[in-house]
Amino acid sequence: MEIHTDFLVLGSGIAGLSFAIRAAELGTVAMVTKKEKTDSNTNLAQGGIAAVQDQTDRVEYHISDTLTCGAGLSNEEVVRFVVTEGPERIRELIQWGVEFTRSDEDPGRFDLGREGGHSMRRVLHAKDLTGREIERALHEKAGQNTNIRIFENHIAIDLIMKSAALGRKIEQDRCLGAYVLDIDGREVHTFRAKFVMLSTGGAGKVYLITTNPDIATADGVAMAYRAGAKIANMEFIQFHPTCLYHPDAKSFLISEAVRGEGGILKLKSGDTFMEKYHPMKSLAPRDVVAKAIDTELKKSGDDFVLLDITHHKRDFLISRFPNIYEKCLEFGVDMAKDPVPVVPAAHYLCGGVRVNGFGETSISGLFACGEVSCTGLHGANRLASNSLLEAVVYAHRSFMRVTELLTAIQDDLVPIPPWDPRGATESDESVVVSHNWDEIRRCMWNYVGIVRSDKRLERAQRRIDMINREIEEYYRNFIVTRDLLELRNIAVAAKLIVVCARMRKESRGLHYNLDYPEKNDRGWLKDTIVSREELWR
Repeated sequence: MEIHTDFLVLGSGIAGLSFAIRAAELGTVAMVTKKEKTDSNTNLAQGGIAAVQDQTDRVEYHISDTLTCGAGLSNEEVVRFVVTEGPERIRELIQWGVEFTRSDEDPGRFDLGREGGHSMRRVLHAKDLTGREIERALHEKAGQNTNIRIFENHIAIDLIMKSAALGRKIEQDRCLGAYVLDIDGREVHTFRAKFVMLSTGGAGKVYLITTNPDIATADGVAMAYRAGAKIANMEFIQFHPTCLYHPDAKSFLISEAVRGEGGILKLKSGDTFMEKYHPMKSLAPRDVVAKAIDTELKKSGDDFVLLDITHHKRDFLISRFPNIYEKCLEFGVDMAKDPVPVVPAAHYLCGGVRVNGFGETSISGLFACGEVSCTGLHGANRLASNSLLEAVVYAHRSFMRVTELLTAIQDDLVPIPPWDPRGATESDESVVVSHNWDEIRRCMWNYVGIVRSDKRLERAQRRIDMINREIEEYYRNFIVTRDLLELRNIAVAAKLIVVCARMRKESRGLHYNLDYPEKNDRGWLKDTIVSREELWR
């Protein structure tokens, strides 16, 4: 089946929904999401969205905090317009029905949180379920628009390029849509669109331990790379410092807002340690905290450190962190009297599909927004709660850009060939998928984690390259399934992370290499940019 739409949005988080709601003013929107429409990293975001709201705060302070956290790689122009446009986008979210937590003392003001790396309180939140509240409001608004059609339990296989449809190279290639698998119906449909928005989220499932949901398999980055788009800064993987340590917790995130409210990191002995690593101690930026915890765990041989917020009263903790408090209680930890055992976990991808200030990729007709994209805002390390802000600002700017382009574009009448399974058969060796999935994630965790070295990265690349070849052969021979497509995508993302990490001969932000422990501004004050033409084998 060929489905025609003006806008094809891949992903249903804050970035995709914000863009879809706006784009529906211009035409029809098809939104493709792998699982239920609310399954996204946005839905799990606890801390909030950072924007200047208080009279004591200034745009310049937020800009300075972002640039400092980005370790020299943030694009100052991008930082400035994202931070400056942020308050207006917040007002828009409120108009769309998002209910942020208000101050108990003054209901006319927001209860602003503070997180690591921020010099002021500027994080709007909805208790500790901010992402869920934003998703609720945006889905409600999108559901009221007849121009938006959501395809749940569908997964994009690959982008459709004009050159591929014509069967030859052309001077100006363009994205025409995507081949999409209906997971339940087990059929592949052709989605044709004037513009395609990638908003597929991050790549946490590339790693063994992650705060991300199961859907975070780097689909957008992998598809864009295969289509020929430029990919940047994949070496910068943010490890959240405080993930609940418990065998049954499945990597439950303990929000940075807990440290923002005075939570103190301690060793199992009860001794503090962050004063040795940063003047902001437990409120240091995430890269510093994650590396400090990793260092202390390697020295002590312990499995976890402790996050102690027991100096607050139980009523405050239940009111400020109802979800976290309840979840910890499920696992036998009472935050009011027990320090919380925590360990770092892969959390956020600061690199991704390279875009300009309006979300345009290097491929005509293809946009990217949210965690899948590399805008220049985060640089070498994301400032806490800047990601949701980036998503809403770029969704709006992408909408402004397609508004300009739509009047000039004409429907491309190039016929798109239907999906060709090329004689593929049903697989009777699904163990291959599960084995390779596990091997990739363990390889990345052991060799391309918080602390790296040339030897570890070289070893990782040999393994990941071999696994990629195995997966591509398997992909060509067997009928596609969701599991196979996700495996194929994390293998590509793993390759890109390793390649970018090997390129950067220094330590900066989230990338720390034992063989190059210092920053090298002369040689590496720049992005690492790769594309299929450079790496394809």
